[in-house]
Amino acid sequence: MTQSDKAANTNWMLLFLCWLLVSASTTGSIFFSYVLEFAPCVLCWYQRICLFPLVLILGVGLFPFDKSVVKFALPLAIVGGLTAFYHTLLYGGIIPESIQPCSKGVSCTEKYIELFGFVSIPMLSFLAFSTVIALLLVLKRRTAQ
Repeated sequence: MTQSDKAANTNWMLLFLCWLLVSASTTGSIFFSYVLEFAPCVLCWYQRICLFPLVLILGVGLFPFDKSVVKFALPLAIVGGLTAFYHTLLYGGIIPESIQPCSKGVSCTEKYIELFGFVSIPMLSFLAFSTVIALLLVLKRRTAQ
């Protein structure tokens, strides 16, 4: 196997990991809503708007591998990550209630689950988006050569 083949395999694997992560996150989101019947808040919907298309965008970029998929996926991941970061701060009580967007309907600070006593659904979303962003940036750097 040549050096370029190894690089191509690694690049494909990075994109596959991104796709796997957004697919698992999408499945988890749907599971929380339809199986556990957790009602999503406004910020959850905005994060889903960024997350769900990533499953298709990244999947299309896998077969055949297309390095240009990063320019379509990265903006969605960044917007979703920033929304998840804001939601995490809101959930943690760092952002005051007076500027919360969830004044009607489901509260953005509703405590459905807390894994290990502190990992909330907004934090899970933030971690997923952050990981995808990091992997996409690594892929972008590797394919820029």
